[in-house]
Amino acid sequence: MWCNTQPMSQTVVIMESWNTNRVQVLHFTNILFPPGTHLLYSCLDLSYLESLLRGAVPQLFSTINIFPMMALQRRFLPLLAIASALFFFFLYHSTSVRETWRGLPQAVGMGEALSDQQKPTTENSDGEGTPKSEEETNYVNWNPRPVFKEGNQKPSDYNFTSVLVIPRTKEEDVNWIKEELPNQQTAIYVADDPSAPLHPPKNKGHEVMIYLSWIIENYDDLPDVAIFMHAHRWSWHNDDILDNDAAMMIRRLSLNRVWREGYMNMRCSWNPGCPDWMHPGEVEEDVFKQEQSLLAKSWSELFPLDEVPSVLAQPCCAQFALSSERIQARPLSSYVWYRDWLLHTPLSDYISGRIWEYVWQFVFTGNNIFCPKVHTCFCDGFGVCFGGEDQFNEFISVRQQMQGKEGELREWEDKGKAIEEAKDEGRFEEAQQLDVPEPGKDKELKEQIETLKEDVNKRKKEAFERGMNPANRAMEAGRQWHEGDGY
Repeated sequence: MWCNTQPMSQTVVIMESWNTNRVQVLHFTNILFPPGTHLLYSCLDLSYLESLLRGAVPQLFSTINIFPMMALQRRFLPLLAIASALFFFFLYHSTSVRETWRGLPQAVGMGEALSDQQKPTTENSDGEGTPKSEEETNYVNWNPRPVFKEGNQKPSDYNFTSVLVIPRTKEEDVNWIKEELPNQQTAIYVADDPSAPLHPPKNKGHEVMIYLSWIIENYDDLPDVAIFMHAHRWSWHNDDILDNDAAMMIRRLSLNRVWREGYMNMRCSWNPGCPDWMHPGEVEEDVFKQEQSLLAKSWSELFPLDEVPSVLAQPCCAQFALSSERIQARPLSSYVWYRDWLLHTPLSDYISGRIWEYVWQFVFTGNNIFCPKVHTCFCDGFGVCFGGEDQFNEFISVRQQMQGKEGELREWEDKGKAIEEAKDEGRFEEAQQLDVPEPGKDKELKEQIETLKEDVNKRKKEAFERGMNPANRAMEAGRQWHEGDGY
């Protein structure tokens, strides 16, 4: 029997298998066809198929009119299959269908996406290429680019409003915030306590879920600056120039710089994260970057109309500050989309959170690489000004020498400890074979360390004092400053 042909904009393709002269419907797939397409569809044992379809997809009968026209012999089925395959091959490669598919937004495989140069066009009578229709194929409308602008300079006496957004677990102690920052407004979410006044919809994605939830819940009533930080005060990823102390970082943070820049990573040091860190196209697993091989697929899901970058880089570790203008440069729906992805992705809590560590900079700057000069970040961001990039590098060099000598001293001390432990445990033969620390070397190293430490502390103290002058901050950051300007 035959199904009739008619123009249609949408139809249903039925995957079929032949069994005792009946069609077994396996599943349905919606496929968009361009207007004017005529679809020829073959079927067998119509009454069985019709009864099956009426129960499964009754709306199908408003689209395709099916009636018997002729009976097919079983021996003609191979010929019919070949004819159908050739027909659909021709249909797929026809100009109209090819252009229709090309005009659709897509994310395939490793995140393949249409670039601006691939926007579908037709030619006017003057031969100039223009979009086919604003509604259907205007790529710019599909994927509007946020406008990231620097914030206008505020008066020197302007009192910025700010909120410190903190994700924590029930076990984590955050009393340091009240003790060290008594005047700081906070929004502290408890990730694993649904009864807490502030809690996320699901405990997944580490800090990401809470950062996005706060933005969604406060999008229409934002402070001038929002600071997103972890719950612990002391951590290696808090810069050691600021004593690895989150309280010091927050106290010294220049809200003026955050307002000007829109987005500021709270970590200035590049290692780890800059200048070339994550490679989304890499498929080999890296034990130190477990999320790397999953980045491309995740990117194509989060940003289906943006090409997957070859590199993602910014200083680690998901602590940053944002201006209200920068948050609102993207619509609220974007943040809802991101959080929905986090809620539904099959990726684990750990990996889904790690994915975002090197994605935030793209969301808030539009750049896949965000690696500001380190000395500028310290000076303009935290008021620690060494006088310029060369002077900052000199400080780093002296500090590295000091750390090198401290490492030599630990090695000397470890040798002595190993010998003493062997003797205490009766391993005298082994003790005689161990390296003996050079006599007097420890005293020499301690003197060198003390000299270098004095130099490091002197340079650091001067940098803090220099940073108290807003003119010095502006000069080191390379921006203009006028008397009366704030930081």
